[in-house]
Order: sequence, then C-alpha cells, then structure tokens
Amino acid sequence: MEKINFVKNGELKMPPGFRFHPTDEELVLSYLKRKVFSLPLPAAIIPEVDLCKSDPWDLPGDLEQERYFFSTKEAKYPNGNRSNRATNSGYWKATGLDKQIISWSKSEVVGMKKTLVFYGGKPPHGSRTDWIMHEYRLAPSHSNPMNENWVLCRIFLKKRAGTKNGRETDTVKPNIMVNDNNLGKVDNSGSKVVVFYDFLAQSNNNKTVASSISPATSGITDELNEHENEESSSS
Repeated sequence: MEKINFVKNGELKMPPGFRFHPTDEELVLSYLKRKVFSLPLPAAIIPEVDLCKSDPWDLPGDLEQERYFFSTKEAKYPNGNRSNRATNSGYWKATGLDKQIISWSKSEVVGMKKTLVFYGGKPPHGSRTDWIMHEYRLAPSHSNPMNENWVLCRIFLKKRAGTKNGRETDTVKPNIMVNDNNLGKVDNSGSKVVVFYDFLAQSNNNKTVASSISPATSGITDELNEHENEESSSS
C-alpha cells in the first residue's frame, strides 16, 4: 500500500475533517524517536525545517494553527553545548524549566520539553512577542549518538488583543479628560478614560460645567417633595 504524504511544499495538507493533535508522548515516541533512529514514520506529516533561517511568521503552514517541524540543533559556539537560536530578525529564548515527558505505559521518562519565547531584535534588549515554541528532545537513555541533534518543535501564536503576527501594534485610544476648567479635552497619552468632577467648587466656570451636564435623579427626592407638598396643602 502506498504511503500518503501529507506534506506538500513544506505545508501540512490534511484531508477534510482530519486534524493532527498528538500528545507529548506520541510526538516523542511515535515521531521523534523513529526520526532519530531512522525508522519509518507513521505518516509523512512533519516537514524538516531549519528554524534558525526563518522567523516564526515566515515558516510554512497556517499561522492560525499549531505547526510541527523536525529540526537539528546548531551549536552556537564550536566548542560549546549551547544551541544557536537566532533568526533573521530575532531569537528564541528559553523560559522556565524543562518538563519531563513520561510514558505512562512504561513508567519512564522518554523525553524532555523545553518552552521558548520569540524575541524581536538583539539580546539582551529584544522585545517579547506572542510566538511560543515547544522543543521536544529524547531522554538521554533513548537517544542515538548518530542522530541525537534531531528535535521536534511545535510552534504556535498565543493570541492576544493588540498584536499582529505575534508582534505589538501601536494602537492608541484617546483619553477624555473632564474637569472644572477643561470639559471635553482629549489626551492621547494612554488608553483609559478618566473623568473628574469638582462638586464643591462654586466658581462661575464650575456652574457652566454643571449646567452642561444633566443631573441624574433616582426618584427618591421627587417622592419626598411630593409628600411634603401634600402635607402642607392638607394643613
């Protein structure tokens, strides 16, 4: 039976109705481990990409979906163990501690997951974006010295208001400042609306402001006045 290739031009093309949502254990054992040991994969569904040559928004696939890639770790220094995580316009920065991937059927650690955040610019003054990467690698007991540089990466965009392609957008909403001397002033320095009323001042300027604002009534005062008028008329 001919194996179906779901990757075309570096993009994942699933049949209608199918979704690729593997667990961490499935990614490590069914895909990464078989890749490292040069064994046949369950499906040709994860492309090989050099993550250091492209920014996350330029990688193949749908930006609105999770994307999976095989990649190799590139040494940052010739005689060091640190990986090169720089791209065209930024870099990936690790955050938090690595998480162990445990196979519950075997009750053992089969892999590790590292979480990274993409920063634009140059370290240490880069600007944080909403691009997240989970980098999976085999546990030392399951690695193959010949192909141990292979990692499996899941990249996705953490959605948040005020961003485009994971980067901050300059959206400024006007502030409306209302006080006794300046009614309706617009301040573009922030995004909150602050209103000040001086109820104690008795200047003419304050009277003008107060007259321009219709007072709100709860109905309680009107009922008391009507009751007092009825008592005075009956007396």
